[in-house]
Formats: sequence, C-alpha cells, structure tokens
Amino acid sequence: MGPVRAGTYHFVLDGIVTAKVDVEFDLVLRRTGATDKVLTTWSQHFDPLPSGFDAQAYEIDKPCAEVDYEAGDQLVFRYTASNTTKTEAWIPNGDGAKAKGRIPNITLP
Repeated sequence: MGPVRAGTYHFVLDGIVTAKVDVEFDLVLRRTGATDKVLTTWSQHFDPLPSGFDAQAYEIDKPCAEVDYEAGDQLVFRYTASNTTKTEAWIPNGDGAKAKGRIPNITLP
C-alpha cells in the first residue's frame, strides 16, 4: 500500500434536515494502536426545507494532506449535530433519488 496523495477531497453530503441544526463534519484516519488523526473538519448550519423529507443538496471541497496509508487503516467519516431540538436533525440521505437527492460519498484526490 502507498500513500493517498495530498489534494482536494470532494464531499457529497445530501441529507434530510428535520430541525435547525449545526453539523460538524470530520474525516479521520484511524490506525490500530494509534490516536485518530483528523484529516479535515468543518461545520455547516442547516435549516429544514418546507417540503418535509426531501433531501437537501450539500457538497463541498476540502483540502487534505497526504495520508501515509498502511494496511488495516480506516478512513472514518464522522458527523456530530449540535444547537438543535431534535436527536436526528440531520440524517445522511441513504435513499438517494427517492428522496430527491444523492447518496453521500467522498471522492479522494
């Protein structure tokens, strides 16, 4: 295995928004026996759409440094909601086009 080169990661993160919410997104390198390394992190505020459970389009490009990948490493995508009144205020769109959105995905450089 070799490194994942430095560059711009493209995130498609369409989601269902059920209440006003601030979401922190993290991409983490997890290596057995080591501390998680955060590759990129950012926050985004979402307001619900008036249409109910339709997906809200969201995509962003974020720069990341080179990742010295080793066998067994994992890329972990983590999201944490805050400043909201609901437990599930932001839900990744697992229904794709059925919810008028895209399945969340990450394109590496």
